[in-house]
Amino acid sequence: MKKLEAAAIVKKLETKVDRMIGQIGSKSPHFAGADGIYDDSSTDWWTSGFWPGILWVMYDMTGRSHYKEAAWLWDERLAQWFDAPSEGLHHDVGFQFLSTAVIKHTITGDPDGLRRGLQAANYLAGRFNPAGSFIRAWNGDAFGWAIVDCMMNISLLFWASRVTGDPRYRNIAIRHAETTMTYGVREDGSVKHILSFDPTTGDYLENLGGQGAAADSAWSRGTAWALNGFTNTYLNSGDERFLITAKRIAHFFIASLPDDYVPHWDFRLERFENEPRDSSASAIAASGLLTLADAVPAKEAHLYRNAALNILHSLSEHYATWESPGQEGILLHGTGHRPQQHFVDGSLIYGDYYYVEAIAKLNGAKHSLYVFGSGE
Repeated sequence: MKKLEAAAIVKKLETKVDRMIGQIGSKSPHFAGADGIYDDSSTDWWTSGFWPGILWVMYDMTGRSHYKEAAWLWDERLAQWFDAPSEGLHHDVGFQFLSTAVIKHTITGDPDGLRRGLQAANYLAGRFNPAGSFIRAWNGDAFGWAIVDCMMNISLLFWASRVTGDPRYRNIAIRHAETTMTYGVREDGSVKHILSFDPTTGDYLENLGGQGAAADSAWSRGTAWALNGFTNTYLNSGDERFLITAKRIAHFFIASLPDDYVPHWDFRLERFENEPRDSSASAIAASGLLTLADAVPAKEAHLYRNAALNILHSLSEHYATWESPGQEGILLHGTGHRPQQHFVDGSLIYGDYYYVEAIAKLNGAKHSLYVFGSGE
């Protein structure tokens, strides 16, 4: 296990994020390439909640009010898309509103955060296909698709059940998780990205490679989404099946890591030479592993916690941009969609977010987004 000084990293993050506030301004960042400058995506894009999420977690971790002030209006900015024509809003409203409206309400009690979070939960619940017991992914004509990423979004439904007392949100989340567990997780703990169902009958048809190398490969970030998502589902439901699944995925992820604990973009490439790493996969997994460590007995917890610490040490020492003020992102060498050559080998705002979230967990922040696990 590598030594990790979480308190020292928090100080580095304060300096870094303070600089990012000035550099990013009103942008909705997603990817920073070779020039180190974050792009400005539309606020209906699925990553639009992660920059304000960083600000909220920094506020929770430090109590410094300028982070709250910089984050405050973001849920209002994103909620405009519920009243405007948009092909951007889909199953990822969980990513967008958990890290804005929900954490805002959780920390401050803001009623508008509550209202917007529930609006997003209703939107997500409305995408549920009862014939196949899955939440439909994306828009367009892919009516029967579900994806592993959505295991993260269903935390929005568990939250909505807690704050309203209405079990319907929770029931949808559990049924989607059961479907993903049945069809999307292999016996060895690797996962599939896209699951295709007949949208009318609900019959399972096939899986597709998506952002992985092939249908039978093991996309590393998808593995991290599943690890995190099934852990949260267990904490919300108490159902041991989801814990067993989370542990199986965690064991596959840990066993597949290279020496520096940061995987390539897929664990099953024919050859790894000259293929990019994905630091975001490790950051997402580290945050999930810390939550998993807290969910199991102490005799098991050390495996998951030590793996998370090793990952975070490597990211902090070899992938972070502490000494590069011109780099707007926190982590380098993230890979978005390698098969389509989109967003390859740069900074990804969700990698930055989950790195900050993991450090917040280590540093004892009270709310942050791991509140989406077991409750507020």
